[in-house]
Amino acid sequence: MSLIHDAELWESRFAALPLASYGPDETVFAEGTSTGRLLILKSGAVSIVKGGTEIAKIARPGAVFGELSALLDQPHTADVRTLEASEFHVADAAALLVQDPAALLYVAMSLAQRLDGANHLLLELKSELQAGESPSLIGKTVERIEGMLSAIGSGYIRAGAGYSMYPFA
Repeated sequence: MSLIHDAELWESRFAALPLASYGPDETVFAEGTSTGRLLILKSGAVSIVKGGTEIAKIARPGAVFGELSALLDQPHTADVRTLEASEFHVADAAALLVQDPAALLYVAMSLAQRLDGANHLLLELKSELQAGESPSLIGKTVERIEGMLSAIGSGYIRAGAGYSMYPFA
């Protein structure tokens, strides 16, 4: 079996999950709370806020939220807030990740992509620091690292010298 992500398989798995709808500017997950749920974005857009600072915006269907809390058995690490009316597939995190290898693989691959992207950006940041770049450029790179680490399934791909957010193909 190939470890290459099969989008059709994953989509067929979560299509049967119950749906939850949220209006604009609603909190889906609150930092520090525990829900035991995974949410998979069906439609809409959300903002990821950590410690009062927005670190990412995500609008790609299939993006997963609550995975770190589930995998590490800890409270949610950030707020997830809707930017517009949004709909999510809802799963019991423990049950889905234990019972469905495709779901677990999807989450693991998404986390691996985020880590790989963050590693590349960390090297870029190190080069910027060594070159004495401006604080504003360094700050932008730090923000990109924060966004990369917070946005599972958000679709970061390498673009030129850095990383940009685009949907996965």
